[in-house]
Amino acid sequence: MALDSGKVREFVEKTWDESIVPTLTDYITIPAKSPMFDAQWREHGHIDRAVELLRGWAGSRPIEGLRIEVVRLEGRTPLLFMEAPGTGVDTVLLYGHLDKQPEMVGWAEGTGPWTPLRRGDKLYGRGVGDDGYATFAALTAIQALQEQRARHSRCVVLIEACEESGSHDLPYYVDALKAKLGTPSLVVCLDSGCGNYEQLWGTTSLRGVVGGVLTVEVLTEGVHSGAASGIVPSSFRIVRQILDRLEDARTGEVLPRDFHVEIPRERLAEAREVASVLGAEIYDRFPFLPGGKPVSTDAHELILNNTRSPAPRAFRCRPTAATCCARRRRSSSRSACRPRVTPDARCDASRRSSRRIRRTALASRSRPTARRETAGTRRRPIQSCSSRSIARRRPTSASRRCSPASAGPFPS
Repeated sequence: MALDSGKVREFVEKTWDESIVPTLTDYITIPAKSPMFDAQWREHGHIDRAVELLRGWAGSRPIEGLRIEVVRLEGRTPLLFMEAPGTGVDTVLLYGHLDKQPEMVGWAEGTGPWTPLRRGDKLYGRGVGDDGYATFAALTAIQALQEQRARHSRCVVLIEACEESGSHDLPYYVDALKAKLGTPSLVVCLDSGCGNYEQLWGTTSLRGVVGGVLTVEVLTEGVHSGAASGIVPSSFRIVRQILDRLEDARTGEVLPRDFHVEIPRERLAEAREVASVLGAEIYDRFPFLPGGKPVSTDAHELILNNTRSPAPRAFRCRPTAATCCARRRRSSSRSACRPRVTPDARCDASRRSSRRIRRTALASRSRPTARRETAGTRRRPIQSCSSRSIARRRPTSASRRCSPASAGPFPS
């Protein structure tokens, strides 16, 4: 039977306003940081609280035949498994995650990661758009079909709690639940991005990631910079020479051709259409400093750069010991400098006693990545979205009124 789009819109608006937004607001207040950022996640219990919040909301939905299970494997983060029976032999798998990124910095005055804020048509707070909404979107879609007695395939909803740490628990659950999962005919991953809130967006592909750490060592221990300057080769210069083999420093192009592939003609057409829709919004959303600007103002070129062409995202040099300091120790005939770590909270050098000078940087990769290190904790490369095709269908006004925000003056 054909769906009545007006009734679907009305149902989604009501569900969103009366049920989803209040629960998402409660979800923001839970610091359910991924295990990589909270080694004591079991003791703190925040992930379990988030699981119970979502399980409770799911249990309140009048979805016919819905089965909900919290699966726990020994030594693993929990997983929320939900199944709605359907007609036919096909299975649709809808995926999401409930663990969050850490607090980080840069929140506007009066706001914070665990403080929900409704501003206009957006709801701000850690995890609301990545990826707290997934459970609500998946079940609301199923319920909307059942409200109109529309037939649908068997649906399985899988919500993990380890995605921000690399999803290292997920394969174990996939194996353990193999019989229940079956063989999905369609997988819907509710963990990507969108160009705006005015249209429905779909991610067409994701690029691979090549990440590495380049270490350059010149001396066996730290010496006074004044004594070594001009005699000992600069490790930074060596790093630059190596990186210049990988990237054109003037244009940012990745030089080895092995990282490049031919872009399919249909993807080029999609990127051109996306560029016509978004225009300058592609780069205007970034907070450039005065004088800063994008690498190009050609929207089509920027979309391809961001989604199809290989490019390094970020480099960082992280010395394990400073080259010199004000404190000196006396030797028999001259003074030397004891390498001492600078008080930089972002660097884990303060926890090391090594006196070697070590400078590290990220090597080239076939896809934009970022590597951040906070208080000795390494975060996996961040995956960006790929080319997106536009479905010519506008979402409900409810989703426009209060969409999980990933832009604006707050970190996503």
